Amino acid sequence: MTRSSWKIGLGALAIAGVITVGAWSGTSASSPASVNTPAVSTAVAGAPGVVPATGFADVVAKVTPGVVTITTERNASPQMTQFPEGFPFGEFFGQRGPRGGRQQPAPSPKERGLGSGVIVTADGYILTNNHVVENSTSIKVELSDRRVVEGKLIGADAPSDLAVVKIDAKDLPVVALGDSSAMRVGDIVLAVGNPLGVGQTVTMGIVSAKGRATGLGDGSFEDFLQTDAPINQGNSGGALVNTSGQLVGINSQILSPSGGNIGIGFAVPSNMAKNVMDQLVSGGKVHRGKLGVTVQGLSGDLASGLGLTGISGALVSDVTPGSAAAKAGIKRGDVILSYQGHPVSDSNSLRNEVAATRPGSTIKLEVQRDGKRSELTATLDERAVAANGRQPRGGEPGNGSGRFGMTVEPVTPEIAAQLELPKDTKGVVISDLDPSGAAAGAGLREGDVIQQVNGKPVRSGEELKAGLDAANDRPAVLLITREGASIFVPLRGGDRAGK
Repeated sequence: MTRSSWKIGLGALAIAGVITVGAWSGTSASSPASVNTPAVSTAVAGAPGVVPATGFADVVAKVTPGVVTITTERNASPQMTQFPEGFPFGEFFGQRGPRGGRQQPAPSPKERGLGSGVIVTADGYILTNNHVVENSTSIKVELSDRRVVEGKLIGADAPSDLAVVKIDAKDLPVVALGDSSAMRVGDIVLAVGNPLGVGQTVTMGIVSAKGRATGLGDGSFEDFLQTDAPINQGNSGGALVNTSGQLVGINSQILSPSGGNIGIGFAVPSNMAKNVMDQLVSGGKVHRGKLGVTVQGLSGDLASGLGLTGISGALVSDVTPGSAAAKAGIKRGDVILSYQGHPVSDSNSLRNEVAATRPGSTIKLEVQRDGKRSELTATLDERAVAANGRQPRGGEPGNGSGRFGMTVEPVTPEIAAQLELPKDTKGVVISDLDPSGAAAGAGLREGDVIQQVNGKPVRSGEELKAGLDAANDRPAVLLITREGASIFVPLRGGDRAGK
């Protein structure tokens, strides 16, 4: 069995924005490959501005014309209409239902969604979230002047939760792209969108954190800007701008026990959005580099044992045979300290750096092994895309919290020996735990070996995920081994709120 890490994560995370009637799932339509890459209006964010005495009215006036409302439709699953017993001619309308009643297929209902988008080119290219337009049969865009026009999906990318919609128009107001990497924790930002369908709304906050990964949705490539600017359902796809009115993020998710704003929101950084958009427009899909390693974060003890002076870097726990990493000479136990000359802060930042690099590129890594540093060169492979358009998780850098606040990896004979368990022990071991996540709240600990979920054996992160997902609203009952003893632990939480 290939050793891999899988993220489960923070409880009560919600997609921050599509208001829908009914369930909304699946993948979005593919895009035509013949559209030329648009000339995007760009600008570099300057130093944080001083709050003007009159507020941000000038910035708002500059930005809001370029933020739109997106409404969508998709076909819902057909429902069966129940006829009461004895209904005349009921036998002509369908099969016999429960208790002798009759059923007939009801007309296929429509599900409607509401989100936001940002105009980034004067000829009508709009950035939004993938989950805003996913599986849509109709996309309509309402402009700031109340015009409603048809939108065409150019391309969507589930791993980054981004999509590009095109409308047929000219001389549109745009929101200039800023440099999200220049944003600092504490910088003032404004969020613009259409929360809960009340109409265009502007809220203010600060950048609360950078480089966040939540694990909600596909979660494959996340590098969120976290903000306390109020974001609610309907804000998805809307703009997060700096005090110069430049786009630094696309609002995407919120953390909330109720689905409403509590001051913890997440936006896809504009630098990632531009990269994804350029590829979707020019070729209809996103190409991502693949190194072929599984990595984990560093604790203080791990760093000390490896002779590191800090806890920055990514510890290689496995290398895929025949991969770019294997060919470059990377080995299990290596610590990757820098990528293309940039320090690696953690495994999530490494994953995003690799993903943002075109396949076939030659990259340089600084690696520490046995207390010695060396530079290695690798030529990246291309990361495969599953049939549903989402990125496989195994064999690539993965770290931190996912939907339940824990990271797991398959138990190997080596891990079993470290935990003083029989070498043939099967299951997944918790390698990282978010103290604020649902798993920690249930009493789980790092080093616990999960062997079953609701009576079914668990051998991989994928099997664990399937077991937890199958529990739906009920607590999942885990059989775990801890310090040689087996105990059952109920795990509830990590539910994603409606889109």
